[in-house]
Amino acid sequence: MAATVDQTPVLEVRNISKAFPGVQALSNVDFKVYPNEVVALIGENGAGKSTLMKILSGAYKMDSGSVYIAGEPIEPQNPHHAQSLGISIIYQEFNLTPNQTVATNIFLGREPSFDNVLGRAALVNRRQMRHEAARLLERVGARFSPDALVRNLSVAERQMVEIAKALSFESRIIIMDEPTSALGEGEVKVLFDIVRGLKEQGLGVIFITHRLDEIFEIADRVVVLRDGRQVGELPIAEATPPKLIAMMVGRPLVEMYQKQDTSKGDVVLEVRDLSRTGVIDDVSFSLRKGEILGIAGLVGSGRTEMVRAIFGADPRTSGEIFIDGQPVDIHSPNAAIRAGMALVPENRQLHGLVLEQSVERNIVLPNLDWLSTGLTGLLKRGQAREVAERYVRQLNVRTPSLAQRVKLLSGGNQQKVVLAKWLASSPKVLILDEPTRGIDVGAKAEVHALMSQLAAQGIGIVMISSEMPEVLQMSDRILIMHEGRVAGILDRTRATQEVIMAYASGETDAVKV
Repeated sequence: MAATVDQTPVLEVRNISKAFPGVQALSNVDFKVYPNEVVALIGENGAGKSTLMKILSGAYKMDSGSVYIAGEPIEPQNPHHAQSLGISIIYQEFNLTPNQTVATNIFLGREPSFDNVLGRAALVNRRQMRHEAARLLERVGARFSPDALVRNLSVAERQMVEIAKALSFESRIIIMDEPTSALGEGEVKVLFDIVRGLKEQGLGVIFITHRLDEIFEIADRVVVLRDGRQVGELPIAEATPPKLIAMMVGRPLVEMYQKQDTSKGDVVLEVRDLSRTGVIDDVSFSLRKGEILGIAGLVGSGRTEMVRAIFGADPRTSGEIFIDGQPVDIHSPNAAIRAGMALVPENRQLHGLVLEQSVERNIVLPNLDWLSTGLTGLLKRGQAREVAERYVRQLNVRTPSLAQRVKLLSGGNQQKVVLAKWLASSPKVLILDEPTRGIDVGAKAEVHALMSQLAAQGIGIVMISSEMPEVLQMSDRILIMHEGRVAGILDRTRATQEVIMAYASGETDAVKV
């Protein structure tokens, strides 16, 4: 049952503003969340969503404005203080300690302990902590042990730990920042059941997502930010995708998937019998110049592991790789780059960027061999700046300057910087692992248009995506993985969501293909 306006809001935000050097992130933002209500907060990357959530969670301090919990004014001083006030947040990027167990991560700093006896320091009650962690993991549908080390978990499993950790607090308001971005279809359904349960218990939930279909499934109301301002809100019954897109970007978005039909050239990449013991087995496929090969599969099917082995980021047990018909010895990313390959990784912050460095330095980094003088190795600063400026302009990277540290950019603009640095290397083969994960609809359209342009230039593209519409609309052919093996390769004219899911789940007998 949705909230009613005669209730006291569980959360109210009034006239919040926040500025950073060169950027007005928020300007007089107002909105409310009621008990028993899920509010979707949407907007393009850079619209101010993350800044607002960090203010509510105590990570940032507002320049002006006020916040109320159940009618009482509050001003979170830090994340711990915000949690004590009843605000929990699940960030898009993980906040976990990889070398500790799942249970320890869930209760870090709040570990249950035995009673203090005879003045001795209290000891952690590990049995109770493990029991409580197992109960929370069960609620999110996790199948891994609370004793597992976080570093050994997949992206989807780490996201589940974050959700379980948020559920461990007694909260009045729970903020979820792109919580489904790394989850498979089954995990998303579990999460939505959890969200509905929280709502039924009288909590308010703020749900940040770039996936419009999720809004219509889980939200009661939608609040839209654009350029740091609240530009409108709609009850879900009055919302439509075209309305929301127009509110977010300030104009109708005519075409999301700008796939162009291009002529295909010779085979640029061939993979034969690629294996890594216990991970992938006998993977073979080819990629032509100007072709986009989509890679589909369920979480854990081996998609990311396959492209990392191709790129030399992970060792392979056996197999051969050919570029332009010639065998290449790729045992490291440097060797892959020299062979003409580029990889945009799934986790841009961990594997794709040097967050403390500038936009310019990140773009220059994989191109030092040709942007440096041969004898001294000194950087050609003028040429480097020209290259950085060209790709920032081409990809419409929103940054105050090339000197801006990448960590201060929005997620979508960080992703564009990763793309920029690899495009500057003029690759023959571009591997994109979840290229639109966690970016808004406007940025997605820009990435899709760029992919079509690069394919038209003759670049071969391998694209991993968990979004079925993206796979179906942007691919010329689709390779489906199941349990580390190639389950099938389909031409786009034969591919449907049902057929792809049949291959991905190993149930091809259930569908005529």
